[in-house]
Amino acid sequence: MRETIYVVDDEKNTRELIAAFLKREDYRVQTFADGASLLAACEAAVPDLVILDILMPGIDGLSVCSSLRHSYETLPIIIVSAKDSPYDRVTGLTLGCDDYVVKPFLPLELAMRVRALLRRRSVQAAAPEGSAELVYGPLTLYPERRSATLAGEAFPLTPTEYDFLAFLIRRAGAAVSREELLKSLWQVDWEADTRATDDLVKRLRRKLRERNSPLKIETVWGFGFRLTLDGENT
Repeated sequence: MRETIYVVDDEKNTRELIAAFLKREDYRVQTFADGASLLAACEAAVPDLVILDILMPGIDGLSVCSSLRHSYETLPIIIVSAKDSPYDRVTGLTLGCDDYVVKPFLPLELAMRVRALLRRRSVQAAAPEGSAELVYGPLTLYPERRSATLAGEAFPLTPTEYDFLAFLIRRAGAAVSREELLKSLWQVDWEADTRATDDLVKRLRRKLRERNSPLKIETVWGFGFRLTLDGENT
């Protein structure tokens, strides 16, 4: 089944360019000129992925991102914006977007990022039915349906959050570099901003703290991250 992508940008030329290129990649695309129209459309039918700008009339893109993440916890979101300061990237990723693309961009690069996110979200791309669960302390990941539980309760994760934790669990106890994580999560070979992993970690740490979980994502200074448990000898 063809995936549906919603694109919101107040610049007509930009949204038409994105839509045209994605349609060439065989996606179904709907475009919107403002955030309010996008949110209304999502209430009627949730898409497979959303691409949104930050600077828009009415509701800004960061507020739209926050609203989408609150209502649709696993919906893949890509921000495409001319705002390229560290603050803007950090804010977007902290609010829940899965990727941040700076204008001007190559349409092929955007399509690759879209494809990577949708591939991870797709059940068909997951491990076969009955494959082994991934367990680390109170956290369990279920590859066949790409879901998670924490201390026996549902633990909603975005596609990128799920793959980040799965990557660390498979290497439990071992430190993993930021660069290795980027290549695994986005599956695109470009000069990536390693802040993306740092901000993803901040979001996951907040989720774990809210559940009072003993599971920790430890920073290995100057290198990357590893999973640990409170009281565990590392």
